[in-house]
Amino acid sequence: MPKLVIDGQEIEVEDGLTLIQACELAGVEIPRFCYHERLSIAGNCRMCLVEVAGMPKPVASCHMSVNDLRPGQDGSPPQIMTSTATVKKAREGVMEFLLINHPLDCPICDQGGECDLQDQAMAYGVDASRFALNKRAVEDKNIGPLIKTIMTRCIHCTRCVRFMTEVAGVEELGAIGRGEDMEITTYLERGMTSELSGNVIDLCPVGALTSKPYAFTARPWELRKTESIDAMDAVGSNIRIDSRGREVLRVLPRNHDDVNEEWISDKTRFIWDGLRTQRLDKPFVRRRGRLEPTSWDEALSAAAKRIKAAKPSRVAVLAGDLTGAEELFALKDLSKRLGVKSIDCRPAGSGLDPKLGRASYLFNTTIAGIDQCDAILFIGSNPRLEASVINARIRQRWRDGGLKVGLIGERSDLTYEYEFLGAGPQTLADLVKNKSGFYRALKSAKRPMIIVGETAVTRPDGKAVLALAAKLAGEVGAVTKNWSGFNVLHTGAGRVAGLDLGFVPSAEGKDAAAILDGVKKGRFDVVYLLGADEFDLKRGHDTFFIYQGSHGDRGAHLADVIFPGAAYTEKSATYLNTEGRPQMTARAVFPPGEAREDWTIIRALSDVLDQTLPYDTRAQLRAAMYRAVPHFAALDEIEPASSTALTALAKKRATMAKEPFGSAFGDFYLTNPIARASAIMGEMSALIAAGGEGATGTDG
Repeated sequence: MPKLVIDGQEIEVEDGLTLIQACELAGVEIPRFCYHERLSIAGNCRMCLVEVAGMPKPVASCHMSVNDLRPGQDGSPPQIMTSTATVKKAREGVMEFLLINHPLDCPICDQGGECDLQDQAMAYGVDASRFALNKRAVEDKNIGPLIKTIMTRCIHCTRCVRFMTEVAGVEELGAIGRGEDMEITTYLERGMTSELSGNVIDLCPVGALTSKPYAFTARPWELRKTESIDAMDAVGSNIRIDSRGREVLRVLPRNHDDVNEEWISDKTRFIWDGLRTQRLDKPFVRRRGRLEPTSWDEALSAAAKRIKAAKPSRVAVLAGDLTGAEELFALKDLSKRLGVKSIDCRPAGSGLDPKLGRASYLFNTTIAGIDQCDAILFIGSNPRLEASVINARIRQRWRDGGLKVGLIGERSDLTYEYEFLGAGPQTLADLVKNKSGFYRALKSAKRPMIIVGETAVTRPDGKAVLALAAKLAGEVGAVTKNWSGFNVLHTGAGRVAGLDLGFVPSAEGKDAAAILDGVKKGRFDVVYLLGADEFDLKRGHDTFFIYQGSHGDRGAHLADVIFPGAAYTEKSATYLNTEGRPQMTARAVFPPGEAREDWTIIRALSDVLDQTLPYDTRAQLRAAMYRAVPHFAALDEIEPASSTALTALAKKRATMAKEPFGSAFGDFYLTNPIARASAIMGEMSALIAAGGEGATGTDG
């Protein structure tokens, strides 16, 4: 391991590190614009210049490897100086060049207060320039409804280009021209269509790329910053919610190397306008065919009256994708006290079952485990749409080399090369039976992964597909003592918590598919929908619908009674991501009007039903939940699932249908009530539907 002396401090570093990384390990901060630790090295801003003993001029520390340095004549370690007069003069010269054409519009720039150029100009800028000619101007580009461009500010660091090419895998940005005529632009006149494109806003060190929906809305110092967890998918991305007053104004990523690194999807980032539109802010009761606002007492009494009048066997409970563990636990507890056995948190027809063991429905490899795999088989999954951040991690592993990818399901652009094996379960059966083709690639891999998507298990033959996938995983060595390569990729943030809590029907109860069929045939008197907007339900017969949720979406249109709940940004709730990692949201703003946190509504309803739940505070509820499921208390830690359950699952037999695997959802941008209430998501949906051509959402 090389030894270096950095500003008089001797340190030992790993082979292959760059000087800028070595300096950071020594606690020395080096200014930079183009360098980013998760992107390839460009070395084109030259702001990171340092002085190396024995070299005639300063060197770019981002581009120089520690292995390229020579020891001193006496054999002493190489000497690096980062704060000499030579270094300071060199950096000041670079800053002067950068500011030659940069416009003086900091007061109106949305990057103000968060601008790397501003910060570094304080240390290395001067009050006058030796350049007397006019500043150049660059035409702004319209690249869609998400990203605002003022390209005159661009300093050509190329972070955005490298991100879109390397991480997002969509080559939509590039540089044209040379020297003073160089511009960053899209290759064609079209909007950016990557699900991760918004990350270039964070990467841009100046105000060239900013958030178009957030433009001229607020300054950073006006905002209250709340660290929380995303609920738009089952990845569990770490986010920061910036709010002012009672409104969420933007969502930014937080770094978590084992989950989302520092990226988030565009749906996560730009969903915030949907948090304040089409909101349910007071209770409603249906009278004479119309929903009318009412008091909490009247709404609770109306719901309790119908529940008491119905037999427990004719009452059903369905939970949606955005529900937190606390309300699921409370509603399951209440259902049990009422004798209601038809409860479910899964999509209709799902073959996932807690009785098969936790390993049968978790992403057992863990998200970070993707970095170690050398073969992946997707079964009925499109990770680019179902978990964009995970797909970016798979792409990074593919770019590192040595990864073979196979797909059984709907053919689509995953941003990396893969072998298309077939469209349906028969292909999977043939793979296991014939043990040829991609089977051999999995068998020869040291750490193979099987990833089963929800679309593969939400079918009549879902359990058969799951069992056959488990059998394949066992045969190719994907499940061993030190490696569990059998994975299920969920799409709902609340799904894993619901399965861990056992929010599924008992032996005498009906599952989601049977509940939907029973509603059509008039077999249920009362159906309780806890944020359940994903189910294909219609009003009919004499079924009484109780809807508890945050938005006036599909479930609210059905309802006879509406309980206004809180969105994920308005409550402290526990979510388990697809790998089973418990994480907790934090309340950034209060729910609007008379809306309340979901568990408190269920607790109030239990009083009216004369089945009072034994917890009056969130702390008491969580204590009860932790007693029932202890691993929920270990926040940010994964409780490994026993792989022995997969052996039993692999032995199950069932008949599979011939229909090909479909898509988990039709539109990436409109998958839940908050997204459907968002005008920004609506614009992106329209842009994708138009193929990204012509109109790019909004003019600007």
